[in-house]
Amino acid sequence: MKQRNRGQDGAGVATIKLDMPPGTRYISRKRSNSPQYIKDVFKGIYSHFEDCSPDQLNDGKWLKANRPYTGEVLIGHLRYGTHGKNIIETVHPFLRQNNWKSRNLVVAGNFNLTNVEELFQELIRLGQYPKEKSDTVTVLEKIGHFLDEEVDRLHSWFKAEGYNNQQINKFIEDNLDIQRLLQRSCRKFDGGFVMAGLIGHGDAFVLRDPSGIRPAFYYHDDEVAVVASERPAIQTTFNVKTNEVKELGRGNALIIRKGGDVAELPYKDQRESTPCSFERIYFSRGTDKDIYKERKKLGENVCDEVMEAINFNLKDTIFCFIPNTAEIAFYGLIEGVNKRVFEKVKKTLQKSGKVDPAEIELLLQDQPRIEKLAVKEAKMRTFIADDSTRGELVSHAYDVTYGVVRNNVDTIVAVDDSIVRGTTLKEGIIQILSRLKPKKIIIVSSAPQIRYPDCYGIDMSKMKSFAAFRALIELLKDTKKEHLLEKAYKKAVKLQKTKEEFQPNVLQDVYAEFSYKEITNKIAEILTPPNINCDVQIIYQRLEGLHDACPDNSGDWYFSGNYPTPGGNRVANTAFINYMENVETRAY
Repeated sequence: MKQRNRGQDGAGVATIKLDMPPGTRYISRKRSNSPQYIKDVFKGIYSHFEDCSPDQLNDGKWLKANRPYTGEVLIGHLRYGTHGKNIIETVHPFLRQNNWKSRNLVVAGNFNLTNVEELFQELIRLGQYPKEKSDTVTVLEKIGHFLDEEVDRLHSWFKAEGYNNQQINKFIEDNLDIQRLLQRSCRKFDGGFVMAGLIGHGDAFVLRDPSGIRPAFYYHDDEVAVVASERPAIQTTFNVKTNEVKELGRGNALIIRKGGDVAELPYKDQRESTPCSFERIYFSRGTDKDIYKERKKLGENVCDEVMEAINFNLKDTIFCFIPNTAEIAFYGLIEGVNKRVFEKVKKTLQKSGKVDPAEIELLLQDQPRIEKLAVKEAKMRTFIADDSTRGELVSHAYDVTYGVVRNNVDTIVAVDDSIVRGTTLKEGIIQILSRLKPKKIIIVSSAPQIRYPDCYGIDMSKMKSFAAFRALIELLKDTKKEHLLEKAYKKAVKLQKTKEEFQPNVLQDVYAEFSYKEITNKIAEILTPPNINCDVQIIYQRLEGLHDACPDNSGDWYFSGNYPTPGGNRVANTAFINYMENVETRAY
């Protein structure tokens, strides 16, 4: 429940019971992709306990022996689908079953791999016959293959020592080298990922990608070890302090042994630290201590440009935020405005000579007007939705507050967390705000211009979807520079044919033809609906402002095109090739 912002398509739970006798069920799993997925999961779990007496419900040993989901090792996952169908088979956790207890594997995670095709072919070379080509199945089978090998290695070792098979099972559980297993199975993984796994006999692990792109935090004491994607989820659930929750290091795995030992160990060489900044801007909950401060700073860092855009006229300006994820950045913007008002008052008071009291009173009245202008009618997910339904969703997602804006006098400043496609703006927000008849609408994005595809978890892979890329195309047409697209396309095709691991991002040079302001103005032009009667301006966060606000999360490939792994540039170039060839498919 404390991480449901990370999943709106489904949920799943799996549990493992330790030291159960042969012939009894020790792995249980429940998944749901229903509209009320979390409620449905726990309704299914609790249904097994409805006929229990109070004494039975208070008898842990009886419950473990007689009811499912009463295990000591637990895993849960919320699915935020970025690609593929929303069917029950795509909901985590995934289960690889075997009659050997130590070969059973349960896997769930937040990940996108850029080289699924390469990993898929490797599985085939190993002799496997995968049932589908997806990163989830590939990850499960890749780890599962090397788990089998590790079990076989230990079995052969102890068999040669003269032990029988029942004795060997116990030795395998005690001596399984999970660090070695992960080093071998994840050697070629390229992407952003946090993956969690449970092994049938009771060991567990969570691993993080070598660049630290996806987030992971953990806490452990004498009774419990817990890992989650967000720190506040652990703090709230277990009532622990911020400094008691540790961040899992990049390229490291947290290995939790059946007997209770917990160790953070490296499994892959670290790359430069580039945690995803979009996590801080949008995806993670704002209740984390650091994320809250960072989002406020993002809002403050656009303040000067906003003040210039309204000509420092606060009397005729109304500030609001859309959607709710932009609320914290909005607070930062308002704090920034108040700071500038205070500086203005301070300078006036410091002037030599007598200060007119009326002037002071006027200055003190110069405060930002804050109103709730747009109200989201329902929790509709429009950021990642099917292309055919997104327009219908956004047109009905919001309503407005009437009677606050003065017709053709007031300017509306609306803070958004990010502008990706611009669909919500053009078909929803700008349309409904224009009904209030403002003199001008200014949309402020706390994130910079999203110019490039993502391939590490927050899937945005089609170039034509990005408002910034569409603006670039229009500017190239306006300035008769369309030949630069063809030149970049030929370069990208040539690079793809070479199969070089490291290749440049060909679009960076094309974007460099125009200033940030030129692209921003063109975005405002193409996102302004033709039927409204007021000016529309867009203000984007600058890259410098992003890094100032989020200094420890330098992953900015969406905005800069600087990808942290070799697969990133390859995906960006493939996405551009797909655009030029009018191919409607994901770039990886």
